Amino acid sequence: MSDFTHFNDEGRARMVDVGGKDVTERVAVAAGRVLVNDNTYNMIKTGGMKKGDVLATAQIAGIMAAKKTWDIIPMCHPLQLTGIDIKFNMNDEECAVEISATVKCKGVTGVEMEALTAVSAAALTVYDMCKAVQKDMVIDEICLLHKSGGKSGDFNRA
Repeated sequence: MSDFTHFNDEGRARMVDVGGKDVTERVAVAAGRVLVNDNTYNMIKTGGMKKGDVLATAQIAGIMAAKKTWDIIPMCHPLQLTGIDIKFNMNDEECAVEISATVKCKGVTGVEMEALTAVSAAALTVYDMCKAVQKDMVIDEICLLHKSGGKSGDFNRA
């Protein structure tokens, strides 16, 4: 258990004390995608969904989720985020809505969970906006691409 920081000496869950850590700029980039069929893909691209603009709604959902990560992931710290950017790429070949989220702060703990939560919420919102026309969409490949700042240094997915 000593390798896991979210457990106390008795093996019970705890929120890590980050009070002694240095304030540094923290950046994390996460990505994921939603695979849809041709019909759904075209409706997203042309704005044909009855619920409205799928990508605009998903973008707002991702931003809101990043800001509330500490509220839904039990051991996350509340952070003063300095920036959140959600981007979409429409992959015509794979009929995929590709999502990336970049989250930044100046603080004592990283923003990886905020970036991953932003991508997840954006993907779930795409699903929600499109489920009336397609139920078998697939959300996949949600992962951390990059993180910088802090004691553990940089990470870049190969």
